[in-house]
Amino acid sequence: MKLIKPLFKSLFPLKLNLLQFLVLIYIYFIPIWPKLPLVDIEYTYVFIRYEDLFVALVVFVFFLGLIFRKIKIQNNIFLKLIPAYWLVAIISALVGLYYFKTIPHLQIGFLHAFRRVEYMIMFFVGMASVTKPKYLKFYLKHLMIVLLLISVYGIGQKFLGWPAIQTMNPHYSKGYLLTLDANARVSSTFGGHYDFAAFLIFVIPICLALYIAFSQKFYFLIFTAALLALILTASRASYIAYWLTVPLFLLCQKKFKLLTVVILLTIVLTPLSNNLTKRINRTFRQDLVWVSKDTGEAIVPRKITADDLPAGDYRISKTTGKEGKEQTPEQIKLVKDQLRSSILKNSQASGKTLSREELERLVDQAFSKFAPVSSVLPDISFSTRLQVEWPRAINALLRNPLTGTGVGSITEATDNDYLRSLGETGLLGFGLLMAVFAKIHLFFLKGARQYKNYFKTLFLGFLFGGLALFINALYIDVFEASKVALMMWLLWGMAFRLEFFSKNEI
Repeated sequence: MKLIKPLFKSLFPLKLNLLQFLVLIYIYFIPIWPKLPLVDIEYTYVFIRYEDLFVALVVFVFFLGLIFRKIKIQNNIFLKLIPAYWLVAIISALVGLYYFKTIPHLQIGFLHAFRRVEYMIMFFVGMASVTKPKYLKFYLKHLMIVLLLISVYGIGQKFLGWPAIQTMNPHYSKGYLLTLDANARVSSTFGGHYDFAAFLIFVIPICLALYIAFSQKFYFLIFTAALLALILTASRASYIAYWLTVPLFLLCQKKFKLLTVVILLTIVLTPLSNNLTKRINRTFRQDLVWVSKDTGEAIVPRKITADDLPAGDYRISKTTGKEGKEQTPEQIKLVKDQLRSSILKNSQASGKTLSREELERLVDQAFSKFAPVSSVLPDISFSTRLQVEWPRAINALLRNPLTGTGVGSITEATDNDYLRSLGETGLLGFGLLMAVFAKIHLFFLKGARQYKNYFKTLFLGFLFGGLALFINALYIDVFEASKVALMMWLLWGMAFRLEFFSKNEI
């Protein structure tokens, strides 16, 4: 009891009203509770989940507080920008549904428009929950406990076989408990390694800010666990975003000794994920491509395995070597296999049945028309973005530059949140969203310059955490990832609430 009572007072030193108590539960529940499905939404593999019900409860209490004037939201620019963005998202959905016919079903358009309202309304809930500056520190302390728990669980998934629930495809999204194999990337409680990694790079600068501000070694221990979990996700985009933001954050703080320690620690821990280093090394490769002498058609010999990303079809450099150089029997076999598959498909479509001898003769004839050329190739993940996903979003923007072709109209993912925003909500929606992001981060920059106490460091932590997400959004649809978005908007609202306290209070 002697130990429990001081610990309890340390974790819960403040009196909380109902909304603040629910927000505290929210900070634990949203990241930790696995993505178990509750209600299936027809025509999509997105589910209404338990966290959606809890968000609804928090928002209901928030609105009750506004109605009975127990809660007050200070007048600010976001009361105009965010609802304006919601309006554009809804209009884009209606345009996509009834004019362009790019959204096949009403519930798909409604789902994607509603999700944006659900995520972003937490900004105002976050503002309402910080009634004094010390409440921000209180919530961040509990956020660090959550960061430690999910990081340790991710490490356990890798080395101890702890189960994961993933939503990376329609089958897994039904809530199956999976044990990750040696080549899998950890996802902790986030349903996917990309989402987990995005959350980590967002919160890691805040964790280091708390360590710098209060010199408590416990925060550095949490950072170490989070860094290892980030590496085990094997997310290249998040790993690069980490390197582009965390060292710069420490340089701005003039913490040169800590910067050296963090860099060395990252270098030491990175080889623990062979998957990450392999994926980075295989992002671009020089390899042979078989090109048809008649049509210019290119075939990339590839064998898809669980632990490697094969080369894609997109050729960055087309003539970097001599024809026929360094071809191997395995590559020749893979090219012939792809030609065989294509010939069989064409024959079946025409209703013709080929004997084995005829098939092999056609394969040899087709192969004789191809010559190997050395080319620089991105992996299949990057190629898919360059050839399919990004052009699809650009074409949607060109079709309707003002409001796009509707939220949810360009499939589940674009893997570039800026292009997705442009394609789905047009220049109008994109401009409003970028204005919101800019206003929030200009506030963080202003706060970092204005204050000299630990809030200066926290503002910088929020600033660089947001920058890490913005870098990540170049390669991943991070702002639509539910757990990341729900926490991101809440924390931004909490931090922005400091705008309305006097300097003496802060």
